[in-house]
Amino acid sequence: MKAVILAAGMGTRFGTLIPKPLTSLKNEKTILDSQITKLSKVEGLDNIFIVVGYKKEIIMEAHPEGIFVYNDAYAHTNTAKSLLTALEKINDDVIWLNGDVYFDSAILDLLVNSDTSACLVDTKKCGDEEIKYKQTDQGFIKELSKEVKEGVGEAVGINLIKQKDLDNFVSELRNVGQKDYFEKALENLTLSGKLNLRAINIGNYYCKEIDFEQDLLEVQNYINTLDTKNGEI
Repeated sequence: MKAVILAAGMGTRFGTLIPKPLTSLKNEKTILDSQITKLSKVEGLDNIFIVVGYKKEIIMEAHPEGIFVYNDAYAHTNTAKSLLTALEKINDDVIWLNGDVYFDSAILDLLVNSDTSACLVDTKKCGDEEIKYKQTDQGFIKELSKEVKEGVGEAVGINLIKQKDLDNFVSELRNVGQKDYFEKALENLTLSGKLNLRAINIGNYYCKEIDFEQDLLEVQNYINTLDTKNGEI
């Protein structure tokens, strides 16, 4: 199994001059530090691919041990094309996530133990900016986008594609628009019946995508409730 972290974006909504994944959470530990630490325990460090673009040198200097994939079109593409640059180099089950997501490490077990491709979700009321979803009676995703009306919750930005589904997914990532999110490719495949994408509810586990300053403050407040004596966040 491999992992991909999408860290190529410019993070314009967050308003930082550095790549958002390098935002400090606590004691100089960054979002990316936290993600790599948790993924390493599941995948091993040599199975983690980091897609970079905006100010890539800063990320690469912060993590010289990383395996990097460069999206040279980061300024005018979105997460679909960034993910494509990595998946074209992989032939395995893949967990991937946005580079601005903070999460409890136990969340990853939900994907590792899944027998199908899957999307982690949180059943809650969602705002306009969130990726919302609807599901079938069998628990599979059928709609997945910001435009979903009366969605049953939010996709949290951490997903699994099984090796058997990889070729179809890569093909659809190539087909979607330059500005599309990777969720567009997933939704196209689910609507066409080419992909069974299970919605896995994170339940009481904590997961938060950091889009705005208020999101960062919420994550930092959560971290302050944890026992972090070992330095891990």
